[in-house]
Amino acid sequence: MLVKSYFAWYYLFEDGPTWTTWLKEIPFMLLLFCMIEWFATKRKIAIYMLVNLLISVLFFSLIVYHNHFGIIATSQVFGQVKQVGAVKKSIFAVVHPEYILFFIDIIIIGLIMLSRKKAVAWKKSMARRSNRKAVAVLFCISLVICMMNIFPNQASMNENVKAEQMGILNYEAYNLIAEEEEEPMDSAEITQSAIDEIKGIHSQTAPLLYGAARGKNLIVLQMESFQNFLIHLTVDGQEITPNMNKLADSSFYFPRFYQQVGQGNTSDAEFIVNTSFYVPPDGPATEMYAPKELPSLPKLLQAQGYDTATFHTNEVDFWNRGELYSALGFDRYYDKAFFTEEDTVFYGASDEVLYAKTSAELARMDQADRPFYSHVISMSSHNPFTIPESKYKMILPERFEGTLVGDYIRAQNYADYALGQFIAELKANGVWDNSLVALYGDHRGLPIFSLKDEDKTLLAEILGHEYSETDLINIPLVISGTGITEPGVMEQLGGQVDILPTVSNLLGVSLTDHLHFGQDLLNQTAYNLLPQRYYLPTGSFVNNEELFMSGSGFDDGQHSTLSGDGRQTLQATEDEFNRALELLRMSDSYVTQLPDREAETAE
Repeated sequence: MLVKSYFAWYYLFEDGPTWTTWLKEIPFMLLLFCMIEWFATKRKIAIYMLVNLLISVLFFSLIVYHNHFGIIATSQVFGQVKQVGAVKKSIFAVVHPEYILFFIDIIIIGLIMLSRKKAVAWKKSMARRSNRKAVAVLFCISLVICMMNIFPNQASMNENVKAEQMGILNYEAYNLIAEEEEEPMDSAEITQSAIDEIKGIHSQTAPLLYGAARGKNLIVLQMESFQNFLIHLTVDGQEITPNMNKLADSSFYFPRFYQQVGQGNTSDAEFIVNTSFYVPPDGPATEMYAPKELPSLPKLLQAQGYDTATFHTNEVDFWNRGELYSALGFDRYYDKAFFTEEDTVFYGASDEVLYAKTSAELARMDQADRPFYSHVISMSSHNPFTIPESKYKMILPERFEGTLVGDYIRAQNYADYALGQFIAELKANGVWDNSLVALYGDHRGLPIFSLKDEDKTLLAEILGHEYSETDLINIPLVISGTGITEPGVMEQLGGQVDILPTVSNLLGVSLTDHLHFGQDLLNQTAYNLLPQRYYLPTGSFVNNEELFMSGSGFDDGQHSTLSGDGRQTLQATEDEFNRALELLRMSDSYVTQLPDREAETAE
């Protein structure tokens, strides 16, 4: 078990195992072993092997999850195990053959136990009663050591640091047993003026472009795993995303734009964009917040006479989307039942099918006597990015073949090809000129912790610097409207929480009665503060100059300049650190105190 602990630490923590690893992991294991010695009178070997297997599965699962998300999973994450079947391809992509070492002892012992003679001998040996006093002493000593590992480190902000300080098993037990919900703020204290003051911004009395797109349709397109470095990227002279490039060059393009999703990934992006709230501290928004009556963009636009719909080629039950869409108030949704399994790529119909059927439906909606809001979710460029050969639209250079980076580039090239068809269809049927269109990436595509050396080398070639967390969470935002927007690179900082107030301003929709944590990127341009969660440690945030990642607190945190060169003076402050945490607390408090949909219906 000690060897397995060292193996897990090697993969989970940057500094790997140290001499203290045994002091943090073995005492917890001894607690379990002591209880076996106390209470197990029969089948003791089987119980030991079961405990061994459970810990091995835990270590294995933590490493696989860490490879994909860069965090130490807890019981809240394992509660989403029902989603595993749907994303098994993504999971298998980050599983490596050496992980079988976690189970090699179980396999060997299992084979030995096939020998009846050896099995009987071991059973007799294990049947001997242990010295109960000695076991009690060992249990007490182990318990004291576990407490010494846990209690002094409870206040650590960074979840990965906390797990390293406590020990993996202590950390998992602590999160399982000692879950405490933070006392919500008094709802009377959560006002728009209070939010704006914490964010360091001021309300606009005469905002620019207010109502410039009044009466227009709104099409919001969420691009799967689309990172900002793809814009204008060429590989050996090949343009990877020519259609996105044309759109960015002819529209408002925000290159300093960042994801803010949590455990729900794509579905969390849908939640943030449609509410301008932050994701919950634990669990996906579809599970934690879907029971609430959520103020939302669909409801704001319905009050203006809009028809609202959302389009996604997967089943609506995936990530509990059906409940989320009801909470957001969409008039209807289109899922796999509408798109069918025609031309499937990964988890649903291909982007070509998505866009072809959606454009036809939008053309029908455009003929009605009222405008529409449609939220369209692309998916063909989903991890692990191994699209069918029939979807290849580019010749990948030899050095990129067989790499994650190469697969990612080729998948995004196909997604861009399909996007080009969608834009052409919308222009042909007249919907494009009658609409305001916003496109953004939902979350990162290339996780740092599962990149091989060859992938890191290729990314350094593409980026001109080592791939880092600032590149990881950087996604693009493009806003286009015929006769409204013009070519322009907008250098102001933004995040997904800012999309709702920005498009609301363009559509001339007042947010007086809609509390929001984002800001209008076309008017509040001087400063922004973007709290981060889940993909980065709690307490992390992005300001105008830096990405700050918390350590145990602020003082031991990591500063990374957004430019990626690391040469600028450190800009993040402890005041911003505290304000970012306060914003998250305000959002959590506000949403959790919203009326419950079921209770409201019952009344």
